[in-house]
Amino acid sequence: MAVYEKVKTAMLAVQRYPWEQGVCAQALFEAEDSAFIVMAHDAVLRQTCDGRLAVISAHEPSVTDPAANGEPIWRAYERTGDKMYKKAAEKMLDYYMNIAPRTSNKLICHNTVSFVEGYSPEQIWVDSLYMLPPFFAVLGELDEAQKQTDGYLDCLTDSRTGLLYHIYDAGTSQFVRDKLWATGNGWALLGLGRLIDLGCDKYIKKGTALLESMLEYQCESGLFCDILDEPNSFEDGTSAMMTAAFIYRGAGQGWLERKYLKNADLVQRRMRTQIDEHGIIRGVCGCPHFTSPGTSAEAQAAYIMMESWRMKL
Repeated sequence: MAVYEKVKTAMLAVQRYPWEQGVCAQALFEAEDSAFIVMAHDAVLRQTCDGRLAVISAHEPSVTDPAANGEPIWRAYERTGDKMYKKAAEKMLDYYMNIAPRTSNKLICHNTVSFVEGYSPEQIWVDSLYMLPPFFAVLGELDEAQKQTDGYLDCLTDSRTGLLYHIYDAGTSQFVRDKLWATGNGWALLGLGRLIDLGCDKYIKKGTALLESMLEYQCESGLFCDILDEPNSFEDGTSAMMTAAFIYRGAGQGWLERKYLKNADLVQRRMRTQIDEHGIIRGVCGCPHFTSPGTSAEAQAAYIMMESWRMKL
Protein backbone atom coordinates (compact mmCIF):
# COMPACT_ATOMS: atom_id res chain seq x y z
CA MET A 1 0.00 0.00 0.00
CA ALA A 2 2.91 2.37 0.64
CA VAL A 3 3.95 2.18 -3.04
CA TYR A 4 0.33 2.59 -4.17
CA GLU A 5 -0.06 5.72 -2.06
CA LYS A 6 3.15 7.24 -3.42
CA VAL A 7 2.12 6.60 -7.03
CA LYS A 8 -1.41 7.85 -6.34
CA THR A 9 -0.17 11.04 -4.69
CA ALA A 10 2.10 11.77 -7.64
CA MET A 11 -0.75 11.05 -10.06
CA LEU A 12 -3.09 13.46 -8.27
CA ALA A 13 -0.44 16.18 -8.29
CA VAL A 14 0.14 16.35 -12.05
CA GLN A 15 -1.53 18.84 -14.39
CA ARG A 16 -4.37 17.22 -16.31
CA TYR A 17 -6.13 17.49 -19.67
CA PRO A 18 -9.54 15.83 -20.22
CA TRP A 19 -8.22 12.36 -21.03
CA GLU A 20 -5.79 12.51 -18.11
CA GLN A 21 -8.52 13.45 -15.64
CA GLY A 22 -10.61 10.60 -16.98
CA VAL A 23 -8.00 7.84 -16.98
CA CYS A 24 -6.78 8.84 -13.51
CA ALA A 25 -10.33 8.80 -12.14
CA GLN A 26 -10.98 5.47 -13.86
CA ALA A 27 -7.84 4.02 -12.29
CA LEU A 28 -9.02 5.00 -8.82
CA PHE A 29 -12.48 3.56 -9.51
CA GLU A 30 -10.95 0.26 -10.60
CA ALA A 31 -8.79 0.29 -7.47
CA GLU A 32 -11.96 0.72 -5.40
CA ASP A 33 -10.59 4.02 -4.10
CA SER A 34 -13.38 6.50 -3.34
CA ALA A 35 -11.12 9.40 -4.34
CA PHE A 36 -12.45 8.87 -7.87
CA ILE A 37 -15.61 10.70 -6.74
CA VAL A 38 -13.62 13.86 -6.03
CA MET A 39 -12.14 13.72 -9.52
CA ALA A 40 -15.60 13.14 -10.98
CA HIS A 41 -16.86 16.18 -9.07
CA ASP A 42 -14.32 18.50 -10.67
CA ALA A 43 -14.88 16.96 -14.12
CA VAL A 44 -18.51 18.06 -13.78
CA LEU A 45 -17.49 21.55 -12.69
CA ARG A 46 -15.55 21.85 -15.93
CA GLN A 47 -18.29 20.58 -18.24
CA THR A 48 -18.74 22.66 -21.38
CA CYS A 49 -22.07 23.94 -22.66
CA ASP A 50 -22.08 21.25 -25.34
CA GLY A 51 -21.63 18.52 -22.72
CA ARG A 52 -17.93 17.55 -22.75
CA LEU A 53 -16.51 16.86 -19.29
CA ALA A 54 -13.26 18.02 -17.65
CA VAL A 55 -12.47 20.65 -20.28
CA ILE A 56 -9.95 23.25 -19.10
CA SER A 57 -9.74 25.47 -22.19
CA ALA A 58 -12.38 27.55 -23.92
CA HIS A 59 -10.92 26.41 -27.25
CA GLU A 60 -10.50 22.70 -26.43
CA PRO A 61 -10.42 20.70 -29.71
CA SER A 62 -10.81 17.30 -28.06
CA VAL A 63 -13.91 15.35 -29.02
CA THR A 64 -13.44 11.82 -27.67
CA ASP A 65 -10.92 12.52 -24.87
CA PRO A 66 -13.53 13.97 -22.45
CA ALA A 67 -15.48 10.71 -22.69
CA ALA A 68 -12.79 9.07 -20.54
CA ASN A 69 -14.51 10.82 -17.61
CA GLY A 70 -17.86 9.22 -18.40
CA GLU A 71 -17.68 6.02 -16.39
CA PRO A 72 -16.28 7.69 -13.23
CA ILE A 73 -19.09 10.26 -13.44
CA TRP A 74 -21.74 7.56 -13.76
CA ARG A 75 -20.20 5.46 -10.97
CA ALA A 76 -20.15 8.55 -8.76
CA TYR A 77 -23.90 8.85 -9.36
CA GLU A 78 -24.42 5.19 -8.50
CA ARG A 79 -22.31 5.54 -5.36
CA THR A 80 -23.75 8.81 -4.06
CA GLY A 81 -27.21 9.10 -5.61
CA ASP A 82 -26.39 12.73 -6.45
CA LYS A 83 -28.28 13.55 -9.65
CA MET A 84 -25.67 16.17 -10.55
CA TYR A 85 -23.53 13.31 -11.84
CA LYS A 86 -26.39 11.63 -13.67
CA LYS A 87 -27.34 14.88 -15.40
CA ALA A 88 -23.73 15.51 -16.42
CA ALA A 89 -23.31 12.01 -17.87
CA GLU A 90 -26.54 12.23 -19.82
CA LYS A 91 -25.61 15.66 -21.17
CA MET A 92 -22.31 14.29 -22.45
CA LEU A 93 -24.11 11.30 -23.95
CA ASP A 94 -26.33 13.69 -25.87
CA TYR A 95 -23.23 15.44 -27.20
CA TYR A 96 -21.83 12.20 -28.60
CA MET A 97 -25.12 10.97 -29.99
CA ASN A 98 -26.24 14.23 -31.60
CA ILE A 99 -23.53 16.90 -31.76
CA ALA A 100 -20.02 15.46 -32.02
CA PRO A 101 -18.40 15.61 -35.48
CA ARG A 102 -18.46 12.34 -37.41
CA THR A 103 -16.91 10.90 -40.53
CA SER A 104 -19.01 10.04 -43.57
CA ASN A 105 -19.57 6.52 -42.16
CA LYS A 106 -20.70 7.94 -38.80
CA LEU A 107 -17.54 7.35 -36.77
CA ILE A 108 -16.95 10.01 -34.13
CA CYS A 109 -13.80 12.04 -34.78
CA HIS A 110 -11.04 12.37 -32.21
CA ASN A 111 -10.70 16.17 -32.52
CA THR A 112 -12.45 19.10 -34.15
CA VAL A 113 -9.24 20.11 -35.97
CA SER A 114 -6.21 18.58 -37.65
CA PHE A 115 -2.86 19.25 -36.00
CA VAL A 116 -0.99 18.40 -39.21
CA GLU A 117 -1.25 20.56 -42.32
CA GLY A 118 -2.72 18.85 -45.37
CA TYR A 119 -5.14 16.59 -43.52
CA SER A 120 -8.82 16.93 -42.68
CA PRO A 121 -10.29 17.06 -39.14
CA GLU A 122 -12.11 13.75 -39.82
CA GLN A 123 -9.46 11.75 -38.02
CA ILE A 124 -9.68 8.46 -36.12
CA TRP A 125 -7.08 8.06 -33.36
CA VAL A 126 -6.37 4.73 -31.68
CA ASP A 127 -6.69 6.52 -28.30
CA SER A 128 -10.45 6.79 -28.90
CA LEU A 129 -10.90 3.04 -28.43
CA TYR A 130 -10.32 3.63 -24.73
CA MET A 131 -11.99 7.01 -24.37
CA LEU A 132 -15.40 6.62 -25.99
CA PRO A 133 -16.91 3.13 -26.50
CA PRO A 134 -16.81 2.15 -22.80
CA PHE A 135 -18.77 5.31 -21.96
CA PHE A 136 -21.49 4.29 -24.41
CA ALA A 137 -21.57 0.83 -22.86
CA VAL A 138 -21.83 2.16 -19.29
CA LEU A 139 -24.79 4.33 -20.31
CA GLY A 140 -26.51 1.33 -21.92
CA GLU A 141 -25.78 2.26 -25.55
CA LEU A 142 -24.18 -1.07 -26.45
CA ASP A 143 -25.03 -0.84 -30.15
CA GLU A 144 -23.27 2.52 -30.46
CA ALA A 145 -20.33 1.25 -28.40
CA GLN A 146 -19.87 -1.66 -30.79
CA LYS A 147 -20.46 0.44 -33.89
CA GLN A 148 -17.71 2.86 -32.92
CA THR A 149 -15.33 0.11 -31.80
CA ASP A 150 -15.76 -1.92 -34.97
CA GLY A 151 -15.36 1.16 -37.13
CA TYR A 152 -12.21 2.29 -35.35
CA LEU A 153 -10.69 -1.19 -35.59
CA ASP A 154 -11.50 -1.39 -39.31
CA CYS A 155 -9.76 1.93 -39.94
CA LEU A 156 -6.65 1.28 -37.87
CA THR A 157 -5.79 -2.44 -38.01
CA ASP A 158 -2.62 -3.44 -39.84
CA SER A 159 -3.41 -6.69 -41.61
CA ARG A 160 0.24 -7.79 -41.52
CA THR A 161 0.81 -7.63 -37.77
CA GLY A 162 -2.70 -7.42 -36.31
CA LEU A 163 -1.60 -4.27 -34.48
CA LEU A 164 -3.19 -0.84 -34.70
CA TYR A 165 -1.87 2.26 -36.41
CA HIS A 166 -2.04 5.57 -34.58
CA ILE A 167 -4.00 8.09 -36.70
CA TYR A 168 -6.15 7.65 -39.81
CA ASP A 169 -7.73 10.54 -41.75
CA ALA A 170 -11.09 9.41 -43.08
CA GLY A 171 -11.50 12.70 -44.92
CA THR A 172 -8.51 12.10 -47.20
CA SER A 173 -8.29 8.30 -46.83
CA GLN A 174 -4.68 8.57 -45.65
CA PHE A 175 -2.80 7.79 -42.48
CA VAL A 176 -1.65 10.86 -40.63
CA ARG A 177 0.64 8.68 -38.54
CA ASP A 178 1.09 5.14 -39.80
CA LYS A 179 3.10 4.08 -36.77
CA LEU A 180 2.37 1.07 -34.58
CA TRP A 181 2.56 3.15 -31.42
CA ALA A 182 2.88 0.94 -28.37
CA THR A 183 0.93 3.20 -26.01
CA GLY A 184 -1.85 3.51 -28.58
CA ASN A 185 -2.18 -0.26 -28.71
CA GLY A 186 -2.18 -0.23 -24.92
CA TRP A 187 -5.07 2.24 -24.91
CA ALA A 188 -6.95 -0.10 -27.24
CA LEU A 189 -6.36 -3.12 -25.00
CA LEU A 190 -7.62 -1.25 -21.94
CA GLY A 191 -10.72 -0.13 -23.83
CA LEU A 192 -11.50 -3.63 -25.10
CA GLY A 193 -11.06 -5.04 -21.61
CA ARG A 194 -13.56 -2.58 -20.20
CA LEU A 195 -16.04 -3.36 -22.99
CA ILE A 196 -15.78 -7.08 -22.30
CA ASP A 197 -16.54 -6.54 -18.63
CA LEU A 198 -19.47 -4.31 -19.61
CA GLY A 199 -21.13 -7.09 -21.59
CA CYS A 200 -19.51 -6.97 -25.03
CA ASP A 201 -18.17 -10.53 -25.06
CA LYS A 202 -17.56 -10.34 -28.81
CA TYR A 203 -14.30 -8.49 -28.09
CA ILE A 204 -12.71 -11.34 -26.12
CA LYS A 205 -11.37 -12.83 -29.34
CA LYS A 206 -10.17 -9.49 -30.71
CA GLY A 207 -8.66 -8.44 -27.40
CA THR A 208 -6.78 -11.73 -27.11
CA ALA A 209 -5.54 -11.48 -30.69
CA LEU A 210 -4.31 -7.91 -30.14
CA LEU A 211 -2.57 -8.99 -26.93
CA GLU A 212 -0.80 -11.82 -28.72
CA SER A 213 0.27 -9.46 -31.50
CA MET A 214 1.75 -7.10 -28.93
CA LEU A 215 3.53 -9.84 -27.03
CA GLU A 216 5.37 -10.74 -30.24
CA TYR A 217 7.24 -7.47 -29.66
CA GLN A 218 7.77 -7.65 -25.88
CA CYS A 219 11.39 -6.94 -25.00
CA GLU A 220 13.44 -9.04 -22.54
CA SER A 221 12.89 -6.26 -20.01
CA GLY A 222 9.12 -6.78 -20.25
CA LEU A 223 8.64 -3.41 -21.91
CA PHE A 224 7.86 -2.51 -25.53
CA CYS A 225 9.65 -0.28 -28.00
CA ASP A 226 7.72 2.97 -28.35
CA ILE A 227 7.06 2.07 -31.98
CA LEU A 228 6.50 -1.65 -31.73
CA ASP A 229 8.22 -2.68 -34.96
CA GLU A 230 11.07 -0.17 -34.67
CA PRO A 231 13.66 -1.71 -32.32
CA ASN A 232 15.71 1.48 -32.28
CA SER A 233 12.88 3.44 -30.63
CA PHE A 234 13.07 3.84 -26.86
CA GLU A 235 11.60 1.28 -24.47
CA ASP A 236 8.29 2.37 -22.97
CA GLY A 237 6.70 1.32 -19.70
CA THR A 238 3.22 2.81 -20.14
CA SER A 239 2.18 0.40 -22.89
CA ALA A 240 3.65 -2.48 -20.89
CA MET A 241 1.64 -1.59 -17.79
CA MET A 242 -1.51 -1.18 -19.86
CA THR A 243 -0.89 -4.63 -21.31
CA ALA A 244 -0.29 -6.11 -17.86
CA ALA A 245 -3.48 -4.49 -16.56
CA PHE A 246 -5.41 -6.11 -19.44
CA ILE A 247 -3.89 -9.50 -18.62
CA TYR A 248 -4.55 -9.32 -14.89
CA ARG A 249 -8.07 -8.09 -15.51
CA GLY A 250 -8.91 -10.77 -18.05
CA ALA A 251 -7.38 -13.58 -16.03
CA GLY A 252 -9.16 -12.43 -12.91
CA GLN A 253 -12.50 -12.04 -14.65
CA GLY A 254 -12.17 -15.43 -16.31
CA TRP A 255 -12.20 -14.44 -19.98
CA LEU A 256 -8.43 -14.62 -20.61
CA GLU A 257 -6.17 -17.64 -20.22
CA ARG A 258 -3.79 -17.48 -17.26
CA LYS A 259 -0.82 -18.45 -19.43
CA TYR A 260 -0.24 -14.75 -20.12
CA LEU A 261 0.35 -13.97 -16.44
CA LYS A 262 4.08 -14.57 -16.82
CA ASN A 263 4.21 -11.68 -19.30
CA ALA A 264 2.34 -9.39 -16.92
CA ASP A 265 4.50 -10.40 -13.96
CA LEU A 266 7.62 -9.50 -15.94
CA VAL A 267 6.21 -6.01 -16.49
CA GLN A 268 5.14 -5.61 -12.87
CA ARG A 269 8.56 -6.53 -11.52
CA ARG A 270 10.34 -4.17 -13.91
CA MET A 271 8.06 -1.18 -13.36
CA ARG A 272 8.33 -1.34 -9.58
CA THR A 273 11.99 -0.43 -10.09
CA GLN A 274 11.00 2.65 -12.13
CA ILE A 275 9.21 4.49 -9.29
CA ASP A 276 11.28 7.31 -7.82
CA GLU A 277 11.27 8.59 -4.24
CA HIS A 278 8.35 10.92 -5.05
CA GLY A 279 6.16 8.23 -6.61
CA ILE A 280 6.79 9.41 -10.18
CA ILE A 281 7.14 6.57 -12.69
CA ARG A 282 10.11 6.89 -15.01
CA GLY A 283 10.97 5.12 -18.24
CA VAL A 284 7.67 5.82 -19.98
CA CYS A 285 6.46 7.65 -23.07
CA GLY A 286 6.48 11.24 -21.87
CA CYS A 287 3.99 14.05 -21.99
CA PRO A 288 3.22 16.52 -23.44
CA HIS A 289 4.31 15.38 -26.92
CA PHE A 290 4.59 11.60 -26.32
CA THR A 291 7.53 11.18 -28.69
CA SER A 292 10.36 10.73 -26.16
CA PRO A 293 10.97 9.17 -22.73
CA GLY A 294 9.59 11.06 -19.76
CA THR A 295 6.68 10.91 -17.33
CA SER A 296 2.90 11.08 -17.73
CA ALA A 297 -0.43 10.95 -15.94
CA GLU A 298 -1.47 7.88 -17.89
CA ALA A 299 1.66 6.03 -16.76
CA GLN A 300 0.70 6.69 -13.14
CA ALA A 301 -2.86 5.55 -13.86
CA ALA A 302 -1.70 2.44 -15.73
CA TYR A 303 0.43 1.41 -12.75
CA ILE A 304 -2.57 1.72 -10.42
CA MET A 305 -4.74 -0.29 -12.83
CA MET A 306 -2.06 -2.95 -13.17
CA GLU A 307 -1.58 -3.31 -9.44
CA SER A 308 -5.26 -3.20 -8.52
CA TRP A 309 -6.19 -5.95 -11.00
CA ARG A 310 -3.15 -8.01 -9.93
CA MET A 311 -4.24 -7.79 -6.30
CA LYS A 312 -7.76 -8.95 -7.23
CA LEU A 313 -6.45 -12.20 -8.74
